[in-house]
Amino acid sequence: MCRILFARSDSNFSIAALLEPFAQVAQSSPEYQGHGWGCSWHDGKHWRHYHNIQPIWQDDFSQFDETSLLLVHARSAFRDEGIVIENNMPFSDGESVFIFNGELRGVRIKSYGRIGAEKIYNYIRRFDKVDMLTALQKGTAIISRRSNYVRAMNIILSDGVHSYLSTCYSENPEYFQMHEKQDGALKLVCSQPFAGDSGWTPIPNNTTVSI
Repeated sequence: MCRILFARSDSNFSIAALLEPFAQVAQSSPEYQGHGWGCSWHDGKHWRHYHNIQPIWQDDFSQFDETSLLLVHARSAFRDEGIVIENNMPFSDGESVFIFNGELRGVRIKSYGRIGAEKIYNYIRRFDKVDMLTALQKGTAIISRRSNYVRAMNIILSDGVHSYLSTCYSENPEYFQMHEKQDGALKLVCSQPFAGDSGWTPIPNNTTVSI
């Protein structure tokens, strides 16, 4: 399944400096992560987005400047289907940004979207009446109950001010467990620690928290 990355800091950091090790994570993954990629970053006022149908490790990161908030997604398409740029995350409604890593089987929810991840995003959004964390908790709980099997459901969701993680999996923790790192003011959450980079801590299964 896909690889995902979240980065936040009180001050700006280089986007390229994080895309480079993340691309190595995607390229070395035991599952192919080359069905396109995308990232969303906040410029202080608005979200900006980039998507490419090529593998992340083949792209030129010099085009990116700096930000204080970044979400990245490298795609492994389910059954190698629907490989078009419109299906590449992050997904956004203009206010929030969503990335997903996982696989669900026999999901019984009514939601719209081109692929399963987009349907999950739109389903969670319907509960955002008070705050996004409550929506994420409620939405994922219902999706889990209405699925025959949740192989994994890792979600990062941000509105540009607040960001949240929900992680759960039923198998293969070596692959699906999320990890976090605090490097000074820089907060990182990733589906796999960067190669040769110390200080990463595994995030417990069945966690939904603000990050």
